[in-house]
Order: sequence, then C-alpha cells, then structure tokens
Amino acid sequence: MNQLFQNFDFNQLHSPNFKEDSVREVLIVPLLTQLGYAQTQIVRSKTLLHPFLKIGSKKRPITLIPDYLLKVENSHAWVLDAKAPTQNIQSGDHVAQVFSYSIHPEVRSTFFALCNGWAFALFRQDAPEPILYFELANTAQHWEELSAYLSPSSFQTGKILTYSTPKKVIHNAPFNYLERPLLEEIVVKKQSAKRHFGVHGYFTKQAWNVVNEYIQHFSQAGDVVLDPFGGSGVTAVEAMMLGRKAIHVDLNPMSTFLIDALTSPVDLVDLQSSFERIKTAYLEREPKTDEAIDKALTQYVYPKGFVLPKGSDVELIQDLFSREQLTQLATLKHCILQEPNESNRKSLLLMFSGLLNKINLTYHASEGRTDGRGNSSIFAYYRYRLAKHPAFIDLITYFDSRFKKVLNAKREIASKINDNTIDQLRIIRGTATDLSFLKKESVDYIYTDPPYGKKIPYLDLSVMWNAWLDLPVTEQDYALEAIEGGEHAKSKENYNALIAKSIEEMYRVLKFDRWMSFVFAHKDPEFWHLIIDTAERCGFEYAGAVAQKNGQTSFKKRQNPFTVLSGQLIINFRKVRKPKYIMKASLGIDTGEIVMQTIEGVIAKYHGATLEQINDELIIKGLEMGFLDLLKKEYSDLTPLLLDMFDYDKETELFSIKQNKQFKTHVDLKLRVRYYLMSYLRRMEIEKKTAEFDEIVLAIMPLLKNGTTPETQTILSVLEDIAYRVVGGWRLKEKGQASFDL
Repeated sequence: MNQLFQNFDFNQLHSPNFKEDSVREVLIVPLLTQLGYAQTQIVRSKTLLHPFLKIGSKKRPITLIPDYLLKVENSHAWVLDAKAPTQNIQSGDHVAQVFSYSIHPEVRSTFFALCNGWAFALFRQDAPEPILYFELANTAQHWEELSAYLSPSSFQTGKILTYSTPKKVIHNAPFNYLERPLLEEIVVKKQSAKRHFGVHGYFTKQAWNVVNEYIQHFSQAGDVVLDPFGGSGVTAVEAMMLGRKAIHVDLNPMSTFLIDALTSPVDLVDLQSSFERIKTAYLEREPKTDEAIDKALTQYVYPKGFVLPKGSDVELIQDLFSREQLTQLATLKHCILQEPNESNRKSLLLMFSGLLNKINLTYHASEGRTDGRGNSSIFAYYRYRLAKHPAFIDLITYFDSRFKKVLNAKREIASKINDNTIDQLRIIRGTATDLSFLKKESVDYIYTDPPYGKKIPYLDLSVMWNAWLDLPVTEQDYALEAIEGGEHAKSKENYNALIAKSIEEMYRVLKFDRWMSFVFAHKDPEFWHLIIDTAERCGFEYAGAVAQKNGQTSFKKRQNPFTVLSGQLIINFRKVRKPKYIMKASLGIDTGEIVMQTIEGVIAKYHGATLEQINDELIIKGLEMGFLDLLKKEYSDLTPLLLDMFDYDKETELFSIKQNKQFKTHVDLKLRVRYYLMSYLRRMEIEKKTAEFDEIVLAIMPLLKNGTTPETQTILSVLEDIAYRVVGGWRLKEKGQASFDL
C-alpha cells in the first residue's frame, strides 16, 4: 500500500495541462484498483435523468453524469467525482452536485466522494462536513480508515438467506460473542411466568421467553445487560434470572417503581402477615354509607387537581372515580402507608397500584365474562375513556387476588432476588439519551423496546398511577420523553433526534464485539431507516432483522401485506471495529428479481414456506433495501404469483418449488443442495425406498445446473448432516437430529 502515489510528483498538479481527466486517469483509477474494485464494478459516466427538472419549451430532460458509480453485489455502494486541482471539494456547489448524484433514485448511495488530485473528501448523505479528508500525498497514513469505509468488503445488502453447517460444539470452549447466529422466530409463552403475568398491567410488555432466549443467546452469566427503555422490566428480570447483571433505565417513575417493588427482597411469611394486618385494618375502616364516604374524603389523602391528557373524557384525575371508589382507594393506601417494613410496604403498594386498573370508571367487563374479567380503556385504547357501563368490583376481593399474584411472582424469583443478589440489579430513573452513569464500553448486551412515535404517550397515560403513588413527573421529563405528539405536541423531528441520541449512547456504553437487539414495531418505514442510518453512523453493523410475532395477529388473508407489520421485528446490530454498511437498492432495479430470489430462498430455507413466512422475509428485505413502497404497489397480493410459480399443499399451507423444476434465481448453493436432497429423500420415504449416494447425485444434479454446480463432496457433506446411512442407502434424520435444524 505504501507504493501508491509514492513515485508521483504532485507538483504536476500546478500545471494548467493537468485537468480533471488527468485526475481521473492518473490518480483515481489506481486508487479504485487498490481498494479492490474490478472493472465490472466501476461504472463510468453513467447518464442519469434528473428526476424533477426539465428545460425549454419542449421540456427536454436534464441529465446528470457522475464520473464513477462503484457497485457491490449489483447495488451502488458509493459515488465518486473527479474535479480539477483548482476546485474546492470540501463545500459549495461541487459537493452539492455529487450529493445530488448519491440521492438519485437510480443510485441511492449512503456515501459520496470528491477528488481534485491534491486531496480526497468522503461524505455521508446525512453529514454536512466530510467524514474523511486527507491529502493524496498522505494516502498511506489514511488507508486503513479509507478502506474500512469504501472497500467492496465494507458493504452488504442486508440479511442473506444461507445455509452452512454449524461448527461442532467444543465443551469448555470460550463463548464467541461476535459469531453468534441470528435467532429464528420464537414461539411466545405469555402466561407461563408468574413473575410477569398478572403482576401489574403496562402499556407494552415484551414476551418474557423471547427476551430470555435473546439474553441467553447473546450474553453469558456474569455479563452486564442493559435496557435503556426499561418499561415493565422484562429485560431486567430475565437478565437476573439468567445470572446476568441487569441495568433498568426508564424516564417514567411508574416503570422504575414497578421493577423496584417487584424485585425488592422480602420475607414471604412476613409479607403474608403484613398483608393480613392491612386487610383487617381496611375492613375496619371501609366507608359504606354516604356519611362515612363524606368523612373519608376529608380524612384520607387522594390525588386531586391533576389534569388528564387532552382527549380524555374528563379533565381531572378525581373524575375518573366514583366517590365510593375514591374513598376505598384512599383508605387502603392510608393503611398500607402505616406498614413499617419498607420492602413489605413497596410490595403492598405494588398490589395497590395493580388494583387501579380495575377500580376506576374506565374499567368495563369483557363481553360474556364476570365483572373482574375485563379491561380499562387506558390499556385497551390508550385513552382515558369512561366506560358506558363501568364494572364495579369489590376492592378487597381483588386486593386478595393482587396479593396472590405478587406473592407467586416473589416466590418464583426468590432465588435470584434476595439480600445476597439484589446488588446485581441497578434501577435508574433517567433518560436513554444520557447514560453518563455508565462507563464507556461497560455493557455486554442491550435488548430494548423503544417507544414508537405517536402510538403511546407513556407519561401522559401514566398520570393516574404516578399521582396515586406520589411519583413526581417534571417538565424536564416531558422534554426528554422520546415520543411524537402527546400533551407537549412534540414534533417528529424532536422524536427522531431523541431516538438518535439514545442510539449514540447505547453505542458508547456497549463493548466491542457485542450485540444490541432493537425491537421495531413502527408503521412508518422512514423510522426503520432512521434506526439503521443512525446506528451505522455511530459505528454499529447491521446483522439482520427477525420477524417475531406477539401471538395476537396474523398475515392470513391480509389485504395489504406490506403495509402493516404483523407482530414486530427484532433488529440486531454488532459493535465491531470495521463495520459493513448496508446498501439500498436503486429504484431502477427489477424488483421482481429480488422478490423471486427472496421467495425461493425462504422456501429453500424452511423446505416449504407459508405465505406468512414469505411475507415476513419480503418486508425485511424491502425495509433493508428501501423498496418496500414498490412492494406495496406491485405485489399487494402475492397469492396469484405464488400459485402460478410454485406448488401449494392445502393441508400444510406450504409453497414449494414445482417438482423436478430448478430454482429460477441464484439461491445459495448449499441451500439448493439441501432443498433437493430433502425433497428426494422424502419422496423415497413415501415410496418406501432407499437410494445409494450415486443414485441420489444422479437424481438431483440436473436440478442444480442453473447456478454454480456443486462438487460431489459438497453434496455428501450436506447429506451427512440431514440423513444417515441404512442398508441399501440413506434415510432422513428425524426432526431435531439434523445439525442444522432451524
């Protein structure tokens, strides 16, 4: 590398004869070659039609002609323009010109660069100043950084469907953080963990077993796990259950109260005694007559004067309750506050707080169920909406129920949450935009579910709980809350800036070669690109997204499959020293080719795929490469295409490659081999036959001719993973035995 430009006399640039074309041929060509670009990857002087402007009475299109478009995997990775040695390449019209090339619909590259012979300037679309600038005479000193940004190996086109044989497990081998594969979708187990189910309602709650598996997969015992948008505390609790050190951060005091109260160590027998005392004290004081209610309203403290969010059916918090409900809650809270043991008092207040969901005028019984089996409009509609027919339930009956649920939760986590282990958990009331209490590179794994736009204004909706629990919320808290809209009418720009700052902080505190899993449940693809672009700008490498259903919705018979997410996506990033950058697809591409390649890849991966699985992968691919809008227009209903191009099994609802037909696109070689081997061996099973290796090769080899033809040894290595030898040939392993089961 030190040889590049070493023998070039830069004094030549002073000559009036050394112009822009000389910069291209003498300096840029060897630079691109040294970076590793082949001639087929360098597109010179491509004519682009201006997408907006035309001139003259006949409206002739204006053309744009960048000097170089650099391609990787058939996508444009970056744009480079040569300028004369006298031209400014750090700011001004020339930079604006090349920027216009990079954002062109037929290009859409994140990076663009200019070179005037003297120097090289590299820009990102979202940065006004060069992210890298150096004199060409000093190229050797900046080569490592330049190569990390711009070499062909620095770019990717998102998650690729591939099959590879996992390495054999070596017991006691070091845990390799960097080489963790992505998880597949996990079946949700909602009600099987008492530590989460039924303890306390919250606006959103991640499935505990999904979070648990992610923590297990990307970290190991003793590691530090962070959730900077902690919410209901699932990440923190599951991290502790798995022997990790947990850090729970949330701006909402309701959130930090819940996790603190749940994890505060208690003596379960003593807590039972305390509960019985409180219950007895309440029943002695319970106001039942109008006169007793009037007296209690002056005797006991309850929240009043707190203004509810706009759009609520009533203005003030006290109007959410009947007079009887106010006195019942105020009396119970008074009794709880007399409890001298702090941990017991926190646990009892957690039970009290859980009651608030049922003891208010927004609470209604679900159709066909008892009064206690209902919901409040706060959680159902994210609004303080009074019920047409409020359900009035007996407070002490459901206080009993709250006690049993909290006691069961405490019992389930007792081995991890006690006086000896509680120092494994840090609960911070604060903002994800400022994690300054954490040192740089001190966290091993981040799993977080951030707020999404206008969907849920958490602080606004938590007014009722925070007021009853005497938890203050300041104007500064509202200013820092990452939402759009709400009572403080925060703009989309405010929201985006706060999320971006949060990602920057997450990058700072995460160790190198560690992972961040970021839950994505937004309806706007623009927000996807905000997350990806911000993460890449910070230094994260996108590793892929996984569709994760929440057990509530389905793609089946959906009219607009690419408009609404089913469940959520979990976006995974790595913090590495030389990250690869994801490339967007140019809008001049043949989206049909990408759609077909994705469909065939999913079918090969799962050996037959449902419409839901195909839609999931296409949404991810469309988001990654920025053509989801085209999918909406051209493929609003995939069913006719799938039924025409593939076989469909009505019983299993699986689409598969038509029998004895080749893949039409360039699906990964081993993935194709595996698909045809499984198809052939399953057919043999149905016919109650076996086949020797040579017969298998002869049967499937003709189907593998449309791409790279595999060596016999490759077929054998895949066969050995999915099948075992029997007398007379080979037989498929049972599900769960194959080393690559997905």
